[in-house]
Amino acid sequence: MNYTGPKVKLSRKLGLNLTSKAQKYTSKRPYPPGQHGKMKRRARMSDYARQLLEKQKLRFQYNVSERQMANYFERASRLTGNTGEFLLQLLESRLDALVYRAGLAPTIYAARQLVTHGHILVNGKRVNVPSFSVKPNSVVSLKESSRKMSIVVDSIRSVQPPPYIDLIKPEFTFRYLYLPPKEEIPVQVELPQVVEYYAR
Repeated sequence: MNYTGPKVKLSRKLGLNLTSKAQKYTSKRPYPPGQHGKMKRRARMSDYARQLLEKQKLRFQYNVSERQMANYFERASRLTGNTGEFLLQLLESRLDALVYRAGLAPTIYAARQLVTHGHILVNGKRVNVPSFSVKPNSVVSLKESSRKMSIVVDSIRSVQPPPYIDLIKPEFTFRYLYLPPKEEIPVQVELPQVVEYYAR
């Protein structure tokens, strides 16, 4: 099941900012949530705890369920090469992730909502499945009747998309150019720890 709880609390727990609101609050309270979060001394993390934390970081940055993450890892592990990089590419090729990266939505959660509500077109056809896997050279656009939405206009105005996304701001359209190497994907995670978690 996808996470629907408070994003600030989750951000403080994971130690990364999942939304701009979380960034504002974590700068004031850079410690875990809870009554004793500020004073609690953290014990040295076990290998398993570190692997679990990194897996959770990756999972929540893409807002996917545990079952989805396990399925993505299984698909990545069947490919020949770097399993961690393949896993990241599969996640990054999700429609909601690309909509977020291109700046059509301010958060991954808003991107998911845009997709499920039918505002997004892929190669001219409406797609309302957030997990839809976008192929390189595909063109993704916002439906013309949705281009005046304030959440979209405010988000796209200041975005700087990664190199694998060719964004045409006036048309609210972008092309997914290629499967990006992990160095170009803006996520905070230690991939080897995630691979070790699922390879147990």
